[in-house]
Amino acid sequence: MKVAIIGAGNMGGAIARGLAQGTIIPASDVTVADPFSGSLETLQADYPEINVTTENPKAIKDADIVILAVKPWLIDQVLSVIHLTPRQVLVSIAGGVTFEQLVKSVGPEQTIFRLIPNTAISQLESMTLISSRNASKEQEQLMLDIFNELGLAMLIPESQMAATTALTSCGIAYVLKYIQAAMQAGIELGIYPKNAQKMVAQSVKGAASLILNNDTHPSVEIDKVCTPGGMTIKGINELEHEGFDSAIIKAMKACLK
Repeated sequence: MKVAIIGAGNMGGAIARGLAQGTIIPASDVTVADPFSGSLETLQADYPEINVTTENPKAIKDADIVILAVKPWLIDQVLSVIHLTPRQVLVSIAGGVTFEQLVKSVGPEQTIFRLIPNTAISQLESMTLISSRNASKEQEQLMLDIFNELGLAMLIPESQMAATTALTSCGIAYVLKYIQAAMQAGIELGIYPKNAQKMVAQSVKGAASLILNNDTHPSVEIDKVCTPGGMTIKGINELEHEGFDSAIIKAMKACLK
């Protein structure tokens, strides 16, 4: 199974590195194309077995899966020169570029996936959203298997892409914003910045693990921390008074405007 990745930027490079660390696609079966040789040299320095080229057509020649990791406004330009064969599977990570738009360039018979990872893919901790068109169940499962090694992958209908992108691809920035704000509070309370950063980041990681590992609900876990008359419930109530929940909801919805 050979994979070509068009684009060695933040996301394309992260996917290449993730694949190289996984068990499904050997690094020697991954080819990355980018017009900027500097990005390719950095990638190959980390993973010498990955193949690199500055020529997109050369990259996809023997590929079974072609991943477009380029900006949305470059999609048409890239597809106009690579000429996919019917057996090749196209994967686009360009946000907002629909199947309808992709079909105009590759034709209605092509197997296409839309894929929205987030930046944690570089740490093999992405929440990756996947939609398919003309794909078999086996192809869908393969895509899930590949990207579950880079975090957690979920198959969704294309109609939910925009909303779920707000929760995951945009949402990771809101989680980071919370970490930043909590760090600032820690600094004001006399904690060194680096120590505050580690404390808050590990607390966020722990909270996520409680939810993912136990299939529980945030309210259940919050109740376990909030003893009557204790410190935590006072802070929770202050968040409610200041509109914390409403601010998060508004931020998510603002992504769709």
